Amino acid sequence: MVAIVTLSACANEHCSETSAPLEGKPTLRPQVAAPPTAGFDVVITDTDRAVTVKSGQRIELVLHAKPGMSDWSGVNVDDYTVLRAVPTGIMAARGVTIAGYEAARPGTATIRATATPLCSPGEACPAFAMIFEVQVTVV
Repeated sequence: MVAIVTLSACANEHCSETSAPLEGKPTLRPQVAAPPTAGFDVVITDTDRAVTVKSGQRIELVLHAKPGMSDWSGVNVDDYTVLRAVPTGIMAARGVTIAGYEAARPGTATIRATATPLCSPGEACPAFAMIFEVQVTVV
């Protein structure tokens, strides 16, 4: 029997999968990051907290909804003179939020998004929101 466990809480570290082979000794497999979509140079995911890019590079933001939470929404940048929004031309799958940016000039900008709990109509719903935030430094 082979058991596979996926870690879901990774804080600021990248996750990796742990599997228990037949010998009973767990082995670690590194998480493989998806390459950027054509036309983009850098991918930012929900595990990133700080990224440095060069002026002119195109950034693809890919956020996955967490269980029991809404899709990420309200994606915005605090300084559009540093990161300029660009169309991605990508149709996102259910539960995935995608945005595109171009590093317009040197500086620092923060990308933010929020998600709220999924609640059934008429059900008491917790009053909290998850906030995604990544600092992008353009050099």
